[in-house]
Amino acid sequence: MKTVLYWLIAVVITLSAMAYQRTTGPTKDKRVKITIENKEYKLRLTRSHGGESDCKIQLLLEDENIGGTIFFKPFPSKNEWTEQGLTREGTYLVATLPHLPPAGKYEYKITLTKGDQSFRLNDGMPVIIRFKGHVPAGILVPHIFVMFFAMFLGNLAGTMALFKHKRFKFYTTLMLITLFIGGMILGPLVQLYAFGEAWAGIPFAWDLTDNKTLVAFLFWILAFAMNRKQERPFYTVLAAVVMLLVYSIPHSMYGSELDPETGEIIQGWIQLFVYV
Repeated sequence: MKTVLYWLIAVVITLSAMAYQRTTGPTKDKRVKITIENKEYKLRLTRSHGGESDCKIQLLLEDENIGGTIFFKPFPSKNEWTEQGLTREGTYLVATLPHLPPAGKYEYKITLTKGDQSFRLNDGMPVIIRFKGHVPAGILVPHIFVMFFAMFLGNLAGTMALFKHKRFKFYTTLMLITLFIGGMILGPLVQLYAFGEAWAGIPFAWDLTDNKTLVAFLFWILAFAMNRKQERPFYTVLAAVVMLLVYSIPHSMYGSELDPETGEIIQGWIQLFVYV
């Protein structure tokens, strides 16, 4: 029964972390609300776009009398805003942002209009969207699955170590192997396809996603090494706690960013000019 309880604790912690990751980070859609003539609309402003196409921003606004304008410019830059009217496609108002190379960014803001009234989305504050290359599902899906499975194993190992369960060493080893595959092999492949760079963390740059993976990996190496010849559960508990702290950092913060003036990525410095 104790073993089952440890598994349940690990599952709950992992599912909570998954829910947190789905709602945080600078690439998640920005959710906004706007009230027009006593009707509230809940809208999403896109903050990430993959592939080679232009980016369509779609706002579900059934009232055909509602129109609007989008203002956008490269980010970061001191350029003037480009103004473009929204077009209607059925129940949606649609804006189209021209395609940018991987890691290129726009900042944009949208004003809706009805009659002589205007309504600024997100209180008039601009939203930043980042473009990226297409990541094949055969790489992206395994990466996501393995990373969350690794987190589950880490939670399980940490919980077992906390209560000195004899199997904590086995799950520490399994966690290290899984994190290596998901974070140090599949992770760089995802980065390569998305931004043309395999690694944007220390010692080359300061991409938080890469660096937080590296920190977690180093602590699990420490836990594995300290438990090889004798049981030292403290180090597995420490690695599990560090992993939770690392996973609490929203995904893609301080990620790869294209300098619109030089055309160079200014966060990550390992540039690969062709995708594998």
